[in-house]
Amino acid sequence: MGRPRLQVGTHGNIRTEQAGPKRWRARCRYRDFDGKVYEVERYGTSKANAIDRLKAAIRDWVTPVAGALVTGSTRFSEVARMWLTDLEADAERGLRSFGSIDTYRNRLDKIVLPAVGELSINEVTTPTLDALCKKVRDASSASSAKTVRSILGGVCALAVRHGALEINPVREVGPLDSKRARNKPSQSRALSGEQVLDLLAKLDADERAVRDDLPDLVRFFLGTGERTGEALCAHWSDLDEQAKVINMSGNVIRARGRGRIVNRGKTENAVRPIPLADWCVTMLVTRRTTAENLDGPIFPSSTGTIREATNVRNRAWKPFTVRVGYEWVTFRTFRRTVATLLDEAGLTARQIADVLGHARPSMTQDVYMGRRAPGRAAADALGAVVDGDTHK
Repeated sequence: MGRPRLQVGTHGNIRTEQAGPKRWRARCRYRDFDGKVYEVERYGTSKANAIDRLKAAIRDWVTPVAGALVTGSTRFSEVARMWLTDLEADAERGLRSFGSIDTYRNRLDKIVLPAVGELSINEVTTPTLDALCKKVRDASSASSAKTVRSILGGVCALAVRHGALEINPVREVGPLDSKRARNKPSQSRALSGEQVLDLLAKLDADERAVRDDLPDLVRFFLGTGERTGEALCAHWSDLDEQAKVINMSGNVIRARGRGRIVNRGKTENAVRPIPLADWCVTMLVTRRTTAENLDGPIFPSSTGTIREATNVRNRAWKPFTVRVGYEWVTFRTFRRTVATLLDEAGLTARQIADVLGHARPSMTQDVYMGRRAPGRAAADALGAVVDGDTHK
């Protein structure tokens, strides 16, 4: 005679086994109200804890969705690929940045999957994920650790939505401060007004820099605070001479499998009009008189297309900085310089964030404002540039 069937809404004998140090597994068969029998299991720090968690799971049981793609036994790596596919679909709809997805893919392949990819979803615990995040923080940086935490949180959230997890285990991962990180955030550094004038003078006097079309590009950085990709993506149609604004509408990036694309930004502030000082408008209007294609980019390549940011940095800018002794200055330095000088001029963090395209003023304050830059002297020195005294 066969074993009698479980009554609807009841479970069979609970079986337990030790799965590791301070890690127990409890499981049983449960007959749902749809008549089907499911194998249910939960882990705990002790035998009693595992049993309690199993009973709680049965008490709060939700019938699995028919055809569910994720279960407790699904490997973490499989769920991660599903999560990444969802992100790519969002990017196709313009809801996410392809650049961010490339970053997530890189961290996923190089850090996350080697560490936890072979675990089943029901084996993923807060202690395991917390240890991984802190390991990345201590070996690399807090920034990388936070990216890893975002990936883990996204993957586990997908598992929760499929009913494979009760709660997201990443929710209780501890703070990822940078005190113990190997690579700590560098102090934000900005050019002083005197350094700006000196650098512009050196740009104008350097034949190679002029040939590489750097003087106007650097002035554009200083006049707008735009990112490298934003400046290179700016087209003549974005310039409103009468209103004295440049309408920032895209950021040229390279995305895996797609080549060079125009990304419309990660936040609502990414697409924005930027007011221009008179000297910057004059510079652009003068430049436009010699432009070969008024439908093209303001700072085109030799073939009239959008310039590659890496080429501009590596082949033009870096050699110039070495020639003139400004090796520490990058294109982002100009962005920090603009933020700092606007801060010294009395603008609020919100106003500066609007110019730089940040959704959160805290980002502007923490990363882009060089608090150790000179005070009013810096703004007064830059005033000479704003008035056009040094522009040739």
